[in-house]
Amino acid sequence: MVADELTPPPEVETSLDLNELKLSDQGHEDNGCTAEEALATAQLLYAVSNPTSRELHEEAARSLPGGNTRSLLHNAPFPIAIKRGTGYSLVSEDGHTYTGLVGELTAGLFGHSNPLIHSTLKATLDNVGLSLGATTRLESQHARLMCDRFGLDRVRFTNSGTEANMHAIQAARRYTGKRKVVVFAGGYHGAVFCFASGAPASNNVDLGDWVVAEFNNVCDARAKIEGTDGVAAVLVEGMQGAGPCIVGTDDFLQAVQASARKAGAVFILDEVMTSRLAPGGLQSLVGFKPDLTSFGKYLGGGITFGAFGGRLDIMAVYDPRVANSLAHSGTFNNNTLGMSAGYVGLSQIYTPEVAVAFNKVGDDLRSKLQDAAVGTKMTVTGRGSVLGIHFLKDGRKELLSVKQRQDEVQLKELFWFEMLVDGFWITRRGSIALVMGTPQSELDRFVSGVERFLKRHEKFVKI
Repeated sequence: MVADELTPPPEVETSLDLNELKLSDQGHEDNGCTAEEALATAQLLYAVSNPTSRELHEEAARSLPGGNTRSLLHNAPFPIAIKRGTGYSLVSEDGHTYTGLVGELTAGLFGHSNPLIHSTLKATLDNVGLSLGATTRLESQHARLMCDRFGLDRVRFTNSGTEANMHAIQAARRYTGKRKVVVFAGGYHGAVFCFASGAPASNNVDLGDWVVAEFNNVCDARAKIEGTDGVAAVLVEGMQGAGPCIVGTDDFLQAVQASARKAGAVFILDEVMTSRLAPGGLQSLVGFKPDLTSFGKYLGGGITFGAFGGRLDIMAVYDPRVANSLAHSGTFNNNTLGMSAGYVGLSQIYTPEVAVAFNKVGDDLRSKLQDAAVGTKMTVTGRGSVLGIHFLKDGRKELLSVKQRQDEVQLKELFWFEMLVDGFWITRRGSIALVMGTPQSELDRFVSGVERFLKRHEKFVKI
């Protein structure tokens, strides 16, 4: 057992009838129990329902620290192990089927077994091969498509959104001759670019070079950007994915762009999670043009992927034909699988018309959930096909920054456990990224499940 596992007290384990723990379609009242007791009950049901996952976790812990190699996927008492995914659904090692709403944090846009992606990968394996150690036509065709779709002069590929932001920042530093980077509290730009607490995480790189401003605060952003010497870049998400899904107002984002240009800094928009929100990314909805944009997630067609691109003069710092240009290497930057699957995904599956229609589905879902949340501590944020569900002590319905987010942690945990019982796979933090091909009936069923949760725990969730 790892140190942070949550185990119900022995008396709970021996006194509860497991048949009484199961949630009925009609729901049930809390019958005088506390939120803590309801959570303990949910944890116990989870533990006894997933014995194979527990065994696999214990086995993994013998070779991986905490049985984990991706922090977000850890949870107490142990994570559920997934055996396979097909279309929009997942089946666990314990035989439970879930409707997938995690969407691999926006990377799983095409689902788990899209037939066109599948045939493209097979054709690439059969006709092109792997690890060629050379350039291919695949990378140039995907680059051209991305430049046309997102309004870029030039683009370069990486292996992840983390790498994309890293190289975009280095481009800004070379171009401006400066070092500092203005970011925003609550922002997440990759594994070593995390500002969840309002300060750089301890494992961030370049700890002395970050200036952290308040998200959605025009005055603070302007003061930090224009009032700090040596600012090379301003890096911002149009919607903070780790919030989850705290949306930047148009006025705020326009002000950030204007201040960056006034300060002579490179304006970098992190669209790793948001480029799917419109045919031209979130930037096309806001109506501005960043100097550089970072990308990732679904644009590799389900294969590891990242990219950054933008203005010709800035991207030229990586032109190997130019003396003293920056080096940008990466064995798998142009891997044949990601280049081919990404191109097919963007050109034949997630076309501009499909992107518009799909994000309307997300807007409609968020509206229904917001209606259900009236009078409760639940709040729903987001834009298009990416949204976040929060349980807040004050029940505020407009969430502009992580500073305003006062979580009801037990309710958030209880919600996650009980959505699993209802057959929905979401993240513990409450983020949802819709998967193409999910039937409307399943989304309606999710709304009904949320409504039942709010009714079942009315005394905990009402304001």
